[in-house]
Amino acid sequence: MKSTFKILFYLKRGAIRANGCALIMGRITVDGVGTQFSTKLEVKPEEWDTKANRATGRSNANKQVNSLLEEIKASLHTIYHEMQRRDNYVTAEKVKNEFLGIAETHETLLALFAKHNADVEKLVGISKTPATLQKYKVTYNHLQSFLKDKYNVTDISLKEINLMFINDFEVYLMTTCKCGANTTAKFMQFFKRIILIARNNGLLVGDPFANYKIRLKKVDRGYLTDEEITKILKKKFVSERLEHVRDIFIFSCFTGLAYIDVKNLTQENIRTSFDGNLWIMTKRQKTDIKVDVPLLKIPKMILDKYKDKLPNGLLLPILSNQKMNSYLKEIGDVCGIRKNLTFHLARHTFATTTTLAKGVPIETVSKMLGHTNIETTQIYARITNSKISNDMKGLTGKFSGVEKIYEEANY
Repeated sequence: MKSTFKILFYLKRGAIRANGCALIMGRITVDGVGTQFSTKLEVKPEEWDTKANRATGRSNANKQVNSLLEEIKASLHTIYHEMQRRDNYVTAEKVKNEFLGIAETHETLLALFAKHNADVEKLVGISKTPATLQKYKVTYNHLQSFLKDKYNVTDISLKEINLMFINDFEVYLMTTCKCGANTTAKFMQFFKRIILIARNNGLLVGDPFANYKIRLKKVDRGYLTDEEITKILKKKFVSERLEHVRDIFIFSCFTGLAYIDVKNLTQENIRTSFDGNLWIMTKRQKTDIKVDVPLLKIPKMILDKYKDKLPNGLLLPILSNQKMNSYLKEIGDVCGIRKNLTFHLARHTFATTTTLAKGVPIETVSKMLGHTNIETTQIYARITNSKISNDMKGLTGKFSGVEKIYEEANY
C-alpha cells in the first residue's frame, strides 16, 4: 500500500557531551506519524547544517559522519520498500525496529504453507493420502495467485492476515477462480488449518478467522432407485470396458465402498466372519477407519466373475477415477438414466436404496460406511417415499379405537 516516507537527521542539542559534541538523532516519518532513534554518531553543534541535515567542514571526521548518514538513509529506504512489498501496512516504528535489529520475526503465509505441504508429502502413504496433499497444493496455488493479483506481492506476513484478507480471498475464489460455494468452503478450510498451525506455534496471537464462518451448503447428490439399478444390470454392453465399469459400479452400490477402497481390495479383505458368511473387511484409505460389510450375493457374483483373471492380486479391473466417471456417463446415456452418474453416487445408493430403504437402521449403515457420526451418514442416506409408505402401514391397525370413536361421533 502506498504511503509517505521521510527521513530527517537532527542534533540532540539539550545534551552536549564533555567533548563538546551532540548526538545525531534520526527521525522516520510514515504517513505523518514519526519515531526517533539514535544514529550513535556525533558532531559539534557549530559544524552541523540544519537545512542540509549533514555535517559541515572538510575534516575527515565530518566526512565520515556524512558518509555513515548516507548509509543509514539508504538502509532505511531499503527496509521501507521491502516492508511495502511484504506487508499490508508500514509504520515508522516497524521500519525503525527492523533497522535496529529488534524487528518482529516475519513468518510468512506461503513459507509456512510450503513447509506444511512438504511435511504432508512425507506422510503420504503413512497417515496422509495423495488426494489430501493435492488439495493442499491447489489451495496454496490459489493463495499465491491471490497475493499476486490483489497485492502484487509474492508472500505476506502472517501478522498481516485479518478478516478483510480472508473475505477478499473468498471473493477471489468465487469470482476469478469461478469456484462453487462448497469448493470455496473447502479451500477456506485448508487455509484455516494453516492459520491454526501458526497460532498453535505462537506465530499468531489472535485468530483472524474468529468472525468468519465457513458455510457448506447441503447438496443432494442423488442416488439410484431399484428400477434404475435394474436397468443397468439388464443392459447388454457391446463394449467390454463399459461392462467392467458397470460391474464395479454395481459392486459399490451393494457394498458402499468408495472408489479408492474398491481399488485397494485384495483377496485378504474377503474373509469368513463370526456368522459363517463372507464379509469385506478393510480400512478406509481416507480416514483409516475399519470397515466391515457383509458380502451380498450380487457383489459376490461380481468378484467370482473376475476371480484369478487379473494381475497383482487385484479383485476387480478398476480404471482411474476420471475414466470410471467418464464411462459411467456413457452408461447413464445408453440406459436412459438422466441422473449424473459418478462413482460416488454408488455410495449414496448403498446408503439409501440398498440399505436404509430396506429397513436397515441408520446406525448400521453408518458403521458400514465407515462414518464416525450419524450426521455424516445423513448426508448420504435419504428417506425414500417407499420406506415412508412401508413404515406407515403398520400404524393403520393401531388407531382403530380412535377411528371408531370419531366415526360414532360424526356419522
